[in-house]
Amino acid sequence: MKFKFNHIYFIYFLALLGIEILIAVFLKSGFIRHTFGDYLVVILMFYFFKSFVKANDITIGIVTLLIAYVIEFLQLTSMLSYFGLEHSKWANLIFGNYFSIQDLLAYTLGVLTVTSLEIKKRFLLKQPIN
Repeated sequence: MKFKFNHIYFIYFLALLGIEILIAVFLKSGFIRHTFGDYLVVILMFYFFKSFVKANDITIGIVTLLIAYVIEFLQLTSMLSYFGLEHSKWANLIFGNYFSIQDLLAYTLGVLTVTSLEIKKRFLLKQPIN
């Protein structure tokens, strides 16, 4: 694992961040807000990590998925109350406020999608997986 900035992955990250912000601002409920947004957020995280770390795609995918799972399982606790953030709109938006198995499925599918796309891209370009 090396630290190296990759501007292409950072552009992917920024584009997905823009989409996530639009979803958060304009959609208050529904499939796109609650499920597709969770699917995209792990892809956003994956590309953020790929922007700064040169490492195996599978490793980055696993780390991304573990972080998403930890945050989701922390929603079973009163984590935001512990830090005095239970009334913070942004803390509730970023960390969520209720546990959902559906979210875990969306995270898993998002990581599987982005990891497999990156591996397929490297295979087609005949690049090592790292």
